[in-house]
Amino acid sequence: MQRDFSQLSNQSFDLLVCGGGIYGAWTAYDAALRGLKVALIEQGDWASATSSASSKLIHGGLRYLENYDFKLVRKALAERDMLLAAAPHRVWPLRFGVPVYSHSRVGRLRLKAGLTLYDGLAGALLGERSHRYFGHGAFAQRFSLLADNNLKGGFTYADAQTDDARLVLELVAGAMAAGAVCVNYCKLAELVEINGKACGARLADQTGNTSIEVSARKIVNTTGQWTTTLAAGSNWCRLAKGVHLVLPATQLKEALLLTAPADGRVFFILPWYGRTLLGTTDTDYRGDIQNIGVAEEDTDYLLTAANHYLKTAWQKTDVINSYAGVRVLKQDMQPSTAAPSSLSRDWELKSTGNGVHYSIGGKLTSAREDAASIVDTICAELGRNTACTTRGKAFPWAPQGSYATWRAAMEARAAQLGMDQESTLWLLRRHGKHSSEVFSMIEKDAQLAQRILPELPFIQADLLLCARGEMVLHLDDLLRRRLPLLILARPDAQQLRSLAAGVADILGWDSARQEHEVALCLQKWLRSNL
Repeated sequence: MQRDFSQLSNQSFDLLVCGGGIYGAWTAYDAALRGLKVALIEQGDWASATSSASSKLIHGGLRYLENYDFKLVRKALAERDMLLAAAPHRVWPLRFGVPVYSHSRVGRLRLKAGLTLYDGLAGALLGERSHRYFGHGAFAQRFSLLADNNLKGGFTYADAQTDDARLVLELVAGAMAAGAVCVNYCKLAELVEINGKACGARLADQTGNTSIEVSARKIVNTTGQWTTTLAAGSNWCRLAKGVHLVLPATQLKEALLLTAPADGRVFFILPWYGRTLLGTTDTDYRGDIQNIGVAEEDTDYLLTAANHYLKTAWQKTDVINSYAGVRVLKQDMQPSTAAPSSLSRDWELKSTGNGVHYSIGGKLTSAREDAASIVDTICAELGRNTACTTRGKAFPWAPQGSYATWRAAMEARAAQLGMDQESTLWLLRRHGKHSSEVFSMIEKDAQLAQRILPELPFIQADLLLCARGEMVLHLDDLLRRRLPLLILARPDAQQLRSLAAGVADILGWDSARQEHEVALCLQKWLRSNL
């Protein structure tokens, strides 16, 4: 993957997709596979907003059953199972525990009914993916971090997990391989219209002062929270902020679904890259969409909610880092006083008089199916009768053949090269079949098998591979989204300087540029927000 703004020049596209998050990436990939001439642009980095600030889950949404949103849950569960099969390196199983206390808002019988329905909608009433009940002793042993006062037992059920930023990146890579022109740090400056209909756009290169005009028969906006800057968008959308805290590992391999005593909202405790994610909040947001911060009350809410259940309480000093994102919800006909958590996470496509389409709402899990609907609409308007091929299609970086066989062989090779098991696990999930390129680098220089930071499962060769071939322009592209170091740790200025120097030759940075990039990371990601 190499960035080339000039590829947009002197081009006429069937479809211009504006917004490089999960919806833009799926739309561009789907359309390119159908033979459309596609351009995908993103004003920042790929997945640089909400699509890298999620709970990292591919799930049906058990809590949506309380709102009787059966259609959305069934749709998301079908997508979850398809992604587990089509992208085993990118989406992996994660089991959740749900404790039942004597004072639980949802008791055992009601929870049993909900989980039975959840499994039924997924077609998994029997087998290892179905829910299970454990009595007090067995559940307390399985989830040993929980206080067992008034604990009656608990259930476990199956869902899945991902790395959201790398999910988007792989789809962008797939779109490019299928012929799409994809450029990050490229902004839509203005639409070009003829007789009131959009027929192109002027695009600005955010890395310099260059702008070009492209023609596009159809334009789709997948810009998420930026849709609210439009007059129509502000009526279509309601924004809700979600916050996650990053905490030390709990030693649990499974996740927990819990409800906050203060308001009954669901939140998660999740293992991820050797850390623990605690989240999310769900509050109305009317602030600056460019700078989504974590407020002290967000941190207090999550810690208080979690500590209600824990044997050993987490303190603010335990919080390693935090991140926030803004999800777009459909306004629907709900009153403005309705809680954000009660609003549907479903999706719809809106259009304006000039023919531009806007993607509104949705979920990480179900974005593929929604994108297929977008491209169906575009194809119909273009008179193209081409069906979607993304459902069940192996992901661009998925290894061929048996995933289990491939993984065993790769793990054996990694061990021979001196890689530790945890780093190997995450490397294979991050790069899929391209992991062999990392191994080739280590064969030439054994030091590249060493971890970047001792406490996290990322190795030096991984960093270099990302810098060379994943469209990195800034240090935080590399350290926040290609590798999530800037949320899983708090590297100091000297560590950042060392990392910047290590990729300076690859990225063409002189010493002044390195210092500039370090300063940006410190200011944006490592300032105190706890």
